[in-house]
Amino acid sequence: MPAIRETRFRVMGSDAHVVVVGGSTGSPALAHRRLDELEATWSRFRADSEVSRLNAAAGTAVEVTPETWLLLYRAIEGIELTGGRFDPTVLRDVEALGYDRSFDQLDRPGAAGQRSERVPPVHRGVLRGSAAITLFDDRRSVRLAAGTGFDPGGIGKGLAADLVVAELLAEGAEGASVNVGGDVRAEGRSPTPDGWVVAVEDPWTRSLELSRCALRSGAVATSSRCERTWTRGGVQHHHLVDPATGRSIDSGLAAVTVVAGEGWLAEVATKAAFVAGAAHAAELVRSLGVTALLVADDGTVEAVDMPGPGGVAA
Repeated sequence: MPAIRETRFRVMGSDAHVVVVGGSTGSPALAHRRLDELEATWSRFRADSEVSRLNAAAGTAVEVTPETWLLLYRAIEGIELTGGRFDPTVLRDVEALGYDRSFDQLDRPGAAGQRSERVPPVHRGVLRGSAAITLFDDRRSVRLAAGTGFDPGGIGKGLAADLVVAELLAEGAEGASVNVGGDVRAEGRSPTPDGWVVAVEDPWTRSLELSRCALRSGAVATSSRCERTWTRGGVQHHHLVDPATGRSIDSGLAAVTVVAGEGWLAEVATKAAFVAGAAHAAELVRSLGVTALLVADDGTVEAVDMPGPGGVAA
C-alpha cells in the first residue's frame, strides 16, 4: 500500500481535510497552498480578491484568472440546470439580511452588540441569474450587471475541491480526497477497500450519523439551515436564500446531502433542492441525475435513489 498523507487546516471559513494516497511528501502542502490561493481569489470578504473587484465594478468588464472565469461559467451552468433555483447573484439580498462580513465576525444571538436594526426591503430592480453574468470569449474577462453581486459561497468550495483533487492526481498521487467544510471531492485509489467513506450527520446534533456514502469517485455536499444562522431585527436568518424572495428559505427542509460526479454540481443541487422544498426536492434531484438524502424539518429522512439511513451509496 502506498503512503497515506493527510492534513487538516482552516480555509474558506471552514475546516478542511485533505487525504492523499501515494504521490510526493509535499502533496498535502500543495493542497493547502492551492486552497489558500483560491480563497484569496474568490472570497467576498477580502477587498483585494477578484470576486470583490468584480462586485465593486459591476457594470464594467473585469479581467480575471482562468479559475475565476471557470467559477462563473459553472455558476451559469448551475443556474440554467436548475431553472434559477440555484442563483449566486443574490449577494445583495444576503448582505441585506446581515451576512455582510465573514461568519466568524457576525453577531451571535444573545451577544453584546447584537444587531437590532430592521431588515431592509429586498431590491428587485437589478438583473439576476445567468442574465446578470457576461463571460467574454477570450476566457479572461467577466462583467456583472450593474447593481448585481456574486457570492461564490458553496459552489466555490465545491469547485475548489474539484480543482485541487485534479491537481494532486496530475502531480502523481494515486488517489486524493479534499473536504472543505463538508464539500468532499474524491478520486482514485482510496485508503480502504470500501472506497472514500463520507458520513452524513444529523443536522441538529451533528453527533448522530444518518448515513454513509462510499465513493469510488465523485463528490458529496451537504447544506443545512441549522448552521450559519444569525439574528437581525429580532428574526433569525440563515445563509440559504430563496432567489425569488431574497429571504432565508423556509421550505420544510432542514438539510440536504447530494452525491454527484463533481463538487460544484453537488453544491448546486443541494441549494436548488432547498428552494424546491420538501414537496418537490426529490423531483428536482432526479432531474439533475444525482442522488440525495433529504432531511425534513420534522426529522423525516428521504433517500432519493440512495440506500436509506445507515446505507451505503457508491
